[in-house]
Amino acid sequence: MLNEEEKIITTYFKNNERLSLLPKKEKKKLIILKYIREKYFQEDLEYTEKDINQILKSVYGDFVTLRRDLIDYKFLNRNDDGSSYWL
Repeated sequence: MLNEEEKIITTYFKNNERLSLLPKKEKKKLIILKYIREKYFQEDLEYTEKDINQILKSVYGDFVTLRRDLIDYKFLNRNDDGSSYWL
């Protein structure tokens, strides 16, 4: 039996690969963002904005919103000029 987080992930990720829709409800959105952070990013790496965009494009069409949400909800950090991103 799936727990609540697993149900949300399987609902929004078709075949566990692409995000079909970014949920509007904050609780569901946070679960999706946490999943993306854990699946696609590594703790000890720094990423460029180009790297981030490339990764997120493979996850969801509106990668700009996804990137902004990851930063706004503190799943990703970045320096002030946006040249470096990290967990």
